[in-house]
Amino acid sequence: MVRFPDLEALRRAVIGNPLPTSAHHEERYSNAEALAILSSDALSSVAYATQEIVLVLGMAGAAALRFTLPITALIVGLMVIVATSYRQTIKAYPHGGGSYRVSQENLSPLTGLVAGASLSIDYVLTVAVSIAAGIAALTSYFPDLEAQRVPLCLLAVVLVMVANLRGVSSSARLLSVPTYAFMGLVITLLVAGALKSGMGQLATVPLAAQERLLEQGHGSGLMAMGPVLLMRAFSSGCAALTGIEAISDSVTAFRPVEWRNARRVLVVMTVMLAVMFGGISALAHQSGVVYLENGPTLLYQLGELIFGNGVLLALLQLATLMILLLAANTAYADFPRLAAFLAQDGYLPRQLSSLGDRLVFSNGIFALSAFAGLLLVIFQGSVSRLIPLYAVGVFLSFTLSQAGMVMHWWRLRGRGWLSKALVNGLGALITGVVMLVLLYSKFSHGAWVVVVAIPILVSLFLRIRTHYNHVARRLRMASDVKLKLPAPPPAGGTPTVVLVGQLHRGTFEAICFARSVASDLVAVHVDLGGGRAEKFREQWMRQVPEVPLVILESPFRSLVEPVVDFVKRFETDHRKDRRRFCMIVLPVFVTRHRWENLLHNQSTILLRQALRERGTRVVTTVGFYL
Repeated sequence: MVRFPDLEALRRAVIGNPLPTSAHHEERYSNAEALAILSSDALSSVAYATQEIVLVLGMAGAAALRFTLPITALIVGLMVIVATSYRQTIKAYPHGGGSYRVSQENLSPLTGLVAGASLSIDYVLTVAVSIAAGIAALTSYFPDLEAQRVPLCLLAVVLVMVANLRGVSSSARLLSVPTYAFMGLVITLLVAGALKSGMGQLATVPLAAQERLLEQGHGSGLMAMGPVLLMRAFSSGCAALTGIEAISDSVTAFRPVEWRNARRVLVVMTVMLAVMFGGISALAHQSGVVYLENGPTLLYQLGELIFGNGVLLALLQLATLMILLLAANTAYADFPRLAAFLAQDGYLPRQLSSLGDRLVFSNGIFALSAFAGLLLVIFQGSVSRLIPLYAVGVFLSFTLSQAGMVMHWWRLRGRGWLSKALVNGLGALITGVVMLVLLYSKFSHGAWVVVVAIPILVSLFLRIRTHYNHVARRLRMASDVKLKLPAPPPAGGTPTVVLVGQLHRGTFEAICFARSVASDLVAVHVDLGGGRAEKFREQWMRQVPEVPLVILESPFRSLVEPVVDFVKRFETDHRKDRRRFCMIVLPVFVTRHRWENLLHNQSTILLRQALRERGTRVVTTVGFYL
């Protein structure tokens, strides 16, 4: 077997050395870091939310642009209502009040799966839209790079993925600077624009010039102004609310007292988001700038108008690029946690619930990157093409979460429960209406994809759960009965190590086989954390007391290294006679369908490969057919 130590060294250089499980409690956000990481999606949306409103209104001509401010005011009001509702969710669910958990516990498991599917889709779209918008900021300043839009988007996905694979603390330090730089520069832009406007020095685009630009961009057939177009503009601007639920999903990532700090950060984020979003819309309305698809971004035009073509404009574009690239980090912070919750409940592959080397859910990060990259390729990295798919899923999860909170207060009926239920009820009603508006206005422009994808995902969740239930039924055995093992062979049998993860029918058959051939048999269990090792030892002593059990600690959550090291010592102790072999027995169960292998950790394959690389001559598997 060929080994690639250089690849392993490169991996360590890129994502860092493994962190012990004991360091998990240290990987928490301060409030300043949380604002940078968990708010980056919501805060960065101001770079494209107003421009999408202007883009849609511009389809009806320059006169329709006057509706920019009323639509913005509606969205800001909606923002306050949603944030107020989620403040209650944060305190009620201090261990993470994501839409999946709230809906599942208070409405029904199926409703929870709908919320989980909706949020999963929205997180993938968050990455795609944020990165596409970031690259648009880059190509606005360097138009010659426009032809490389898609490769640049894919490169950005890889960079954000690597940053998150390094772990929480590393990501926090990396993200804080661009996030605060972006907020500072946008506030500077708004203040400078207000001063110039007050002194009458703000250049404005005349109405005739606006009409000419819009006709060139949309052609001579401009649309008639009507309710549907207004709803489309409103639904496009609602992209500003995506990411507002991220803090309630990640309460456990805060330092103590978690729920209190999470609520403080939510308030600061909402205020900053409302000020920046409202300010950019007001500035766009005052100056009369227009936006056309794949042209210079609205924020770039405002920056050029107010800062001129100088250092501040370059810094604004750089900060916009960085925060939009890293705004995807909100999804990277929340999607792996959501996937881990679903995996723990048996609705997604169990591998998604495992912590990686750097105490992050690495498999979830890889999956999110792959899906987002695929979307960027399909939609050619265009923000305007991706936006119609955006926000429908998140508003559905908003509605289910708030409805679940109403049921939560109704069941508890503690002090002040009625007022709390009314707040969440109002949130559920309004977000439900907005979801229907989004669905109606965006259905033919791409929202139908989300409508089709959600039931497909829910069906997939249920199919995976059915498989895991079947596996559990086949493997289940009594946990309090002493197991009857075959008699050991006479002296001269083969010294044997059998690896056991759980004590079920599959491992029991492997133990029986090992017992039938082993003169010196030892069972090995690796403690991967979670506090289950002692319970397993008690069960083993109760059911299989004849076979010695060795529990190996694994502070870095690795299964391979502790087993390989133990086997090496075991073989050394028993290899006084070179003609005598030692045997390693690995239990494995065989699935009914090949695709079902994807739902299980392929630890047997990795162990067998590692043992053979280290010189172990006899490695055998004992199959249990499902």
